[in-house]
Amino acid sequence: MSEKNPINSARADLQSARNKEPIKIEMFYTLTCPNCKIFKRMLQEILPEFGDRFKLETTMANLPVGMIRTMKLGIYAVPTLLINDEIVYREVPAKQDLINKLKTY
Repeated sequence: MSEKNPINSARADLQSARNKEPIKIEMFYTLTCPNCKIFKRMLQEILPEFGDRFKLETTMANLPVGMIRTMKLGIYAVPTLLINDEIVYREVPAKQDLINKLKTY
């Protein structure tokens, strides 16, 4: 007879729950940044290919809430892209580079 190990079962349940939650992508931008518009448009074009795997949030870096977050995270320029609260890009990447990076998550 084989019994299920409760620890392994709990780990599997936790991993399954993690897989169901979308991965948070946060883009910091300003209204006057031309590269931010390009990057945002690129993300909006690419992300639907990944279904519900990612959730895009945008934060205006020059509003009070955005300023506090940029200071805490060490963001000094826009556009800046975070995936799971980790800085991934500090400029507009090539489209294929972005796609390849997203495939790793």
